[in-house]
Amino acid sequence: MILAVDGGNSKTDLALVDDDGRLLAALRGPTTSHQQIGFEPGIDRMAGLVADLRERAGLGSDAPPAEVGVYGLAGADTRRLTTALGGRGLASDVLVVNDAFTPIRAGTELGWGVSLICGQGVNAAGIAPDGRTARLAALGDISGDWGGGHDIGTAALGAAVRARDGRGPRTMLETLVPARFGVARPIDVTRRIEAGTLAHGRLAELSPVVFAAAGSGDAVARSILDRQADELIAMARAIMVRLHMTHLAPTVVLAGGVFESRDATFDERVVGGIRATAPDATVRRSEALPVTGAALLGLDRTLAAHPRRHAAAVERLRASLGEWRPG
Repeated sequence: MILAVDGGNSKTDLALVDDDGRLLAALRGPTTSHQQIGFEPGIDRMAGLVADLRERAGLGSDAPPAEVGVYGLAGADTRRLTTALGGRGLASDVLVVNDAFTPIRAGTELGWGVSLICGQGVNAAGIAPDGRTARLAALGDISGDWGGGHDIGTAALGAAVRARDGRGPRTMLETLVPARFGVARPIDVTRRIEAGTLAHGRLAELSPVVFAAAGSGDAVARSILDRQADELIAMARAIMVRLHMTHLAPTVVLAGGVFESRDATFDERVVGGIRATAPDATVRRSEALPVTGAALLGLDRTLAAHPRRHAAAVERLRASLGEWRPG
């Protein structure tokens, strides 16, 4: 068996597949990110989710662990994670990669290209045809990042407050932002966050509100999305230049919840900006969740010496786990 994990800052997707690419079980749980809940609590929660997954697959406590465990984890750059996960006995062989890389394997046929992540936060990574890799630090404002659902939502709240008190241009966000949280005025949202009765992280819920306002012609909302698009373009450009991809035809895979909002103007700005750097680039949303990329990396690891069997397993996996969506 292969244990595949995609552990982001807001959720964790897990799957068990056999080495023929058949899906045995899959589930979605809360975040296991050490950056969000702490190192040991994250490892403990991961072990609990794997136990739930094995139970869902009908495996008894005496069943052997997975042969390979592939963990695509937010902020995964340390041997400490590999050692800790290996020590729990969840899989005999452990591979830990940063979660920015799994969408590349999930969203490309040849396994090289660029991923642009825009979920709670943002990140970008690339794999060159010769296997060289690059990614951004993705530590938020302390590493020069802006974007993702939380930053979009924070910008929307700020714009709404400024519009209402006369410091900024009028915008539909003045009414849409407070309505999302069941209050009358933008400043009421601010006061609730200040008082601790509304979690600051819930501002990420405003991302679809900004897309809706921009789609209705609101200039302030559109400016927020333009900023997000330009940040994503800069990230993709940096990765492609570092990996000398500008004269190649890389696939740029878009992953993360923000990309689920379909807005033609936003999409065109992102695609046009990327192609200004790499004219032959293909830009597309991944049809499969990143956990599929982790599972594919597991198949790559276990079936490298058996190309025909590997090809059949990959096809079978894409047809099963590739279409899974959590209920």
